Amino acid sequence: MDFGVDSTTEELSGRLLEFMDSHVYPAEPVFHDQLAARTDPWTVPPIVDELKAEARSRGLWNFFLPGPDGGGLTNLQYAPLAEITGRSPELAPVALNCAAPDTGNMEVLHMFGSPDQKRQWLEPLLEGRIRSAFAMTEPDVASSDARNIGTSIERDGDTYVVNGRKWFISGAMNPNCRIFIVMGKTDPDAEPHRQQSMVLVPRDTPGLHVKRGMQVFGYDDSSAGGHAEVVFDNVRVPAENLIGEEGGGFAIAQARLGPGRIHHCMRLLGMAERAVELMCRRAVGRETFGTPLAKQGVVQEWIAEARVTIESLRLLVLKTAWLMDTAGNKGAHTEIQSIKIATPAAVESILDRAIQLHGAGGVSQDFPLAGLWASARTLRLADGPDEVHKRSLARRELKRYL
Repeated sequence: MDFGVDSTTEELSGRLLEFMDSHVYPAEPVFHDQLAARTDPWTVPPIVDELKAEARSRGLWNFFLPGPDGGGLTNLQYAPLAEITGRSPELAPVALNCAAPDTGNMEVLHMFGSPDQKRQWLEPLLEGRIRSAFAMTEPDVASSDARNIGTSIERDGDTYVVNGRKWFISGAMNPNCRIFIVMGKTDPDAEPHRQQSMVLVPRDTPGLHVKRGMQVFGYDDSSAGGHAEVVFDNVRVPAENLIGEEGGGFAIAQARLGPGRIHHCMRLLGMAERAVELMCRRAVGRETFGTPLAKQGVVQEWIAEARVTIESLRLLVLKTAWLMDTAGNKGAHTEIQSIKIATPAAVESILDRAIQLHGAGGVSQDFPLAGLWASARTLRLADGPDEVHKRSLARRELKRYL
């Protein structure tokens, strides 16, 4: 295994770091001022489009998607770049057109979309002209088991009719969200992993009702397009809006979620790095009882443990990226689950200590730590909760001894 940074990644990392220093970090207070000044809570602050235009003009665009349609990078090359964007997760990923849920939706269309679907939806997504949503999670079932999905997708002549209720549908509140990828059941009587399918539902389709934005630890996540409750009431779309084949929805979901999980973990490392930087700056700049915080043993312990944790997780993330490149997503299944179990929880702990070191300031809007903590904690649920991944990983380990 060779995790060395090649010349392409090194050059892009340098350009991205400069962009972060010159544009992204200075834009953070502007972004929050524009959020506070909005009359419509879901209007995208103008600074976001300004950052996107600047990033694209610099060639910092679509890094997440391998091959000629995207940034042309491998997963291993993308990992250090995604980590850098994780230092400012509200702004940097979207500025580079590398933000969820669009990244996963573009990957689905890239892998499984028809030529017409790619032309109509993938191309404008790659260009950053529209946003999208992925409608899978439901309020009335345990969605950690995708086989539970209750939304129906019924064939009626040359159309499909969609009925159901979804929630925590990321991106759906964004005014520029134009397309939903919806997962539901086309054949409830098929074997469990062949009951589901995915269809494309344009935002303006009659019967699609975006009911409300869901809060996450009190945050509306409006910068990411929110997390909506959505009702599909006899929503009718052409049969050609089916992605792939009937019964292929579960397999498509697994193909989508694998890269999404590692992308989250890559960005989490950047969040942890920013937390350590803030911890160190706070520790050398504050005194308690006549002694700098940096000389307190417990603070030194927190910083040392954070460094060891980050370096260990980074190696596992890089190994996973390398395996995805060389053995495919299935060949990296164990490692993908491992990083998804380990990274959010460990980074949550690092952020918790960073908050503690900052005192009341740590939970306030004057530092990014509270928002970063909420993001890390949420990722212990997103793309499958910890317990589901642990169950699957343990069963795979035990199978070798049965």
